[in-house]
Amino acid sequence: MSDARLAIIGGTGLTRLRDLEITRREVMHTPYGEPSGPLTYGQYHGHEVIFLPRHGAQHTIPPHQVNYRANLWALRNAGVETVLAIAAVGGITVEMAPGVIAMPDQIIDYTWSRFHTFFEGDGMEGVTHVDMTYPYSQELRETLIAASRELGLGAVEQGTYAATQGPRLETAAEIDRLERDGCDLVGMTGMPETALARELELRYACCAVVANWAAGRSKGLITMDDIARNLEIGMARVKQLLPEVIGQL
Repeated sequence: MSDARLAIIGGTGLTRLRDLEITRREVMHTPYGEPSGPLTYGQYHGHEVIFLPRHGAQHTIPPHQVNYRANLWALRNAGVETVLAIAAVGGITVEMAPGVIAMPDQIIDYTWSRFHTFFEGDGMEGVTHVDMTYPYSQELRETLIAASRELGLGAVEQGTYAATQGPRLETAAEIDRLERDGCDLVGMTGMPETALARELELRYACCAVVANWAAGRSKGLITMDDIARNLEIGMARVKQLLPEVIGQL
């Protein structure tokens, strides 16, 4: 087990952590299969962290095929207690403009056919329910928010994340439905990752980077070029934020 107690899960646009002084990589085998890649250990601005790219080092794993259970189990088995999850999302409501970073405080799960729990299979002594009233660690969210304020990043400090199945993007009518449901952001990786982290009693929060307006929220179609440009803007803010957050933790 390492001394690292903090892990960063990188999403689209963050397949490697710049400024991470890598000390070693560890291939993990779990009861749930293989994680998205080796755990990368290193010193990040003077603090030991573990980095794991959610979609693999070459961004080849689509959101509905990420092995969320293996990823979270591997991090917990490595001694991680706190997880900062970075995710690229679409903006639904007006404050969630492309390039903005946001710290959601709620999530709604619209995914299906994914392995959503560790509490199943042979050997279970009984049914286990996990409270998800507040799905993200409020303490960790407050640290993210305080660091964002300190740096003047203009982050949106709350919002509801709609977790959809993917890998396709949503229709305009689907986005209208999500907004009626109270969603501000839409992404494809928030669940079951958030729930699995809670089952493992990890302190977990999401920093979402708005890569595009969701379907029907802007003129024209969503293009990969637009997403890439907005991710570059948003990820630059994330890279400012992370050292400050880790220092406070």
